[in-house]
Amino acid sequence: MMLARSVRRIVAVLTILPTVAVIAHAQDINDYPTSARVEYVFGCLKANGETRQAIEQCSCSIDVVASLLPYQRYITAETVLSMSQVRGDMGSPFRTSEQAASALNDLRRAQAEAEVRCF
Repeated sequence: MMLARSVRRIVAVLTILPTVAVIAHAQDINDYPTSARVEYVFGCLKANGETRQAIEQCSCSIDVVASLLPYQRYITAETVLSMSQVRGDMGSPFRTSEQAASALNDLRRAQAEAEVRCF
């Protein structure tokens, strides 16, 4: 009787652990705020036409990017992208630094993967 209870508890724990791992992973993937996802989709729609199909593809794209790139890295890359367009000395560090290039490359790789999966 005691052995049967112990086995049930072990089975219950082993059944719950994968679910907890999936939920934790989903929360890691979903660390992008809704406003960041919406901005990405709006920009994507402008670039790809404002159709129902584009909405599906752009929504898929931000999901892929979010699964590959932590939000903080995404923000860094977006900042680099924006600031590198500033002319003169103000934008120079964002165009020439190795760290800026690395962040931008991470974003471009994630977007390329999203392009393959979603478009």
